[in-house]
Amino acid sequence: MQFEENYLDNTPKAAVEKFYYDNKTVRNFAYATVFWGAVGMLVGLYVSLELVFPSLNIMQYGSFGRLRPLHTNAVIFAFVGNGIFMGVYYSLQRLCKARMYSDKLSKIHFWGWQLIILAAAITLPLGITTSKEYAELEWPIDIAITVIWVVFGWNMFATIIKRRERHLYVAIWFYIATFVTVAVLHIVNSAQYNGTT
Repeated sequence: MQFEENYLDNTPKAAVEKFYYDNKTVRNFAYATVFWGAVGMLVGLYVSLELVFPSLNIMQYGSFGRLRPLHTNAVIFAFVGNGIFMGVYYSLQRLCKARMYSDKLSKIHFWGWQLIILAAAITLPLGITTSKEYAELEWPIDIAITVIWVVFGWNMFATIIKRRERHLYVAIWFYIATFVTVAVLHIVNSAQYNGTT
């Protein structure tokens, strides 16, 4: 901590330490939440219209069977996923009274997650899928999800370690539990598909 001289009585006085939260990453996840939410819901609307008007199934890439997984993945991973990350990045910094551990890891996490969503948005309508409900994405995308999830965890745990607030709020315990649960679920689910369990 830095000290400054008090010119009236020459006694050192503690300077106020200033730092800023990483609101840019929060804002990016917020924009992505709105964008992918609109995309996912519009695809859902189109898919529902295909059920009412079968003539809308004009080509294989726009058929119900190809677009329904796109809709569910866009809503779950893109809309809800970005929203969760936005909430974690916003609240974790304030609960820990510390900026995120690494701006670089935050950027890798944000852009990596968007690329994963884009990869899903391309492969699913093309029919490149495991055809497994809610686990349709192929193994290269699964590996990318794992890598980005580790980046997110690294940034989160390092922020918790360097926190200025001694108390560990219950919300942070939920973030830790979510990180571990999703990691185990993803690994087990992917391993089951590949026949390793």
